[in-house]
Amino acid sequence: MWNRVTTSLNEAFAWLGTEVFSIGDTSITYGIIFRALLLLVVAYVVSRIVQQALTRFSSYRQHSMNPATLYTIKRLSHYTIMVIGFIIAIASLGIDLTKFAIFASALGIGIGFGLQNLISNFSAGLILLFDKTLKVGDFVELESGVTGEVKEIAIRSTIVTTNDNIDIIVPNSEFINFRVTNWTMRDTFRRLKVRFGVAYNSDKDLVRKAVLEAADRVEFTLKDSYHKSPQVWLRNFGDNALEFDLVVWLTAEAINRPSAVQAAYMWEIHSSLLEYGIEIPFPQRDLHVRSWSAVAVPPQAAPPAKPTSMSAKDL
Repeated sequence: MWNRVTTSLNEAFAWLGTEVFSIGDTSITYGIIFRALLLLVVAYVVSRIVQQALTRFSSYRQHSMNPATLYTIKRLSHYTIMVIGFIIAIASLGIDLTKFAIFASALGIGIGFGLQNLISNFSAGLILLFDKTLKVGDFVELESGVTGEVKEIAIRSTIVTTNDNIDIIVPNSEFINFRVTNWTMRDTFRRLKVRFGVAYNSDKDLVRKAVLEAADRVEFTLKDSYHKSPQVWLRNFGDNALEFDLVVWLTAEAINRPSAVQAAYMWEIHSSLLEYGIEIPFPQRDLHVRSWSAVAVPPQAAPPAKPTSMSAKDL
């Protein structure tokens, strides 16, 4: 009975010994290919297990483990395990690795010329993972105008999510070759200047009082800070108005919402100015009309006056 089962299994899996192709003296069969693929799958599973273990480890040490550092360790461990698994899978094929290295070097030169952008983005991704100038969770503004939060740093690109919940895929090389403004690199507090104008006949002290009260009503204003309290600056004597700046420090929650924060301050400033009766000017132009008397008009140019009569109805 057992011999019959063994014979049936051997006949069922006999196709695994069929040769697919050969490299030199090495014969590559379906079984060898299946074994190499299985090793790659095992490497991927091991990588996932390691990443989950790192996540659980960081959950027990939330105060000592930086999320950005954890993300970098997880990505590097994934790349390392997958590379080791790939090397083991190639070795399982029975190919002489010295010959394969020569072939891979020649192939790498050809790929390098054809995939320069891919290799550049991959190198930039490794730099971003090791560097501390950019990490997951940072709010950045690129030179191209893209503004949003860094969600993921992958091999080829980085995913930036805007405040409109739009995912933008940015090549890693753009973070290396161009200027990037990182709003949350070292400190989550930043200063905002909100510009507004009032009429020239306005009381400056009353303007300061009204605008500071408006800033105090906005939830994004950083309070209980002596050196970072809101201020009102007279910035310029404009053509139609006294131009002021509300200089205010923002809380950490306001960093990722620049448009909403600006709108909130403008709303409260307008309400305070109306409450105190402070005029908000608009562009004005004075028109001067030159008039002249009939003496200056040549006699031939002046038409003769027609006699008119008035009745009682016209009075």
